[in-house]
Amino acid sequence: MSEISPSALRGAVDLSTLRNRPASPPEGAPAPGVVDVVVDATDETFGQILELSRTVPVVVDLWAEWCGPCKQLSPIIEKVTRELGGRVLLAKVDVDANPQLAQSFRAQSIPMVVALIAGQPVPMFTGAVPEQQVREVFAQLLQVAAQNGVTGSLSVDADAEAPATPEEPELPPLHAEAFAAIEAGDYTAAIRAYEKALAENPRDEEAIAGLGQVRLLDRVQGLDLQTARAAAAEGPLDVQAQFDVADLDLAGGHVEDAFARLLDLFAQLPSDQRTPVRERLIELFGLIGTGDPRVVAARNRLSSLLF
Repeated sequence: MSEISPSALRGAVDLSTLRNRPASPPEGAPAPGVVDVVVDATDETFGQILELSRTVPVVVDLWAEWCGPCKQLSPIIEKVTRELGGRVLLAKVDVDANPQLAQSFRAQSIPMVVALIAGQPVPMFTGAVPEQQVREVFAQLLQVAAQNGVTGSLSVDADAEAPATPEEPELPPLHAEAFAAIEAGDYTAAIRAYEKALAENPRDEEAIAGLGQVRLLDRVQGLDLQTARAAAAEGPLDVQAQFDVADLDLAGGHVEDAFARLLDLFAQLPSDQRTPVRERLIELFGLIGTGDPRVVAARNRLSSLLF
């Protein structure tokens, strides 16, 4: 594994808009990170967290509720952070609720994990990775931090109770098989496991969502955003080219952009060529969740185009 370097993201992350925010909490308030080494970061509070990166490395986990791989990676990052006992702060960023931060980090896909050392961004990884790799990258991060003079430790309140971790119910065998395959980066095997689960129970909502998430991961791996956008611009009716950009948009959290692209394509295609686009939209609707207002709006537009 190549070593991480503070210069690797130079130009790719723009935190300048966050530097003018107050660097310290209001008088009398506890310092951020004192009670817990895992915090939820927002557009409004990130200036304080940025300042803490002068004391300890700050790991920024960009995630979203609809992102399946995020739900696999985030608990691992939190576990490793807590084991370090204050030598690292973990800042969790919901990209849907904090668009300015998502834009500042230019998150093209999630999960995306970036560290900050003395205010400078340091790349860690994008996508779900196994625990051993997480530990290796954290070890590298501490080395880079030490090289840059960031060797402090947060004083965690020993009397404060850490958030209780709910006991996870045991996964059904095929779901467990799929999760193990995803951790190993074998998306084909994960897809097979979820398809078997659906063959046994077509109403298995967890399997439906998991299959959609893994198929998306499988499709976007190896895609280059600029190349895909250029191909889509050259071929506005090229279904595969539009699919590629929509997948990248969705993986990057740009849900409405992905839906709009496919709905515009559906509207322009002859009726006998529309079926693959409708099927892809329905798959993505299930991935985000049928109750999501963005899905409701897109589904209504699809209905209007059908009739």
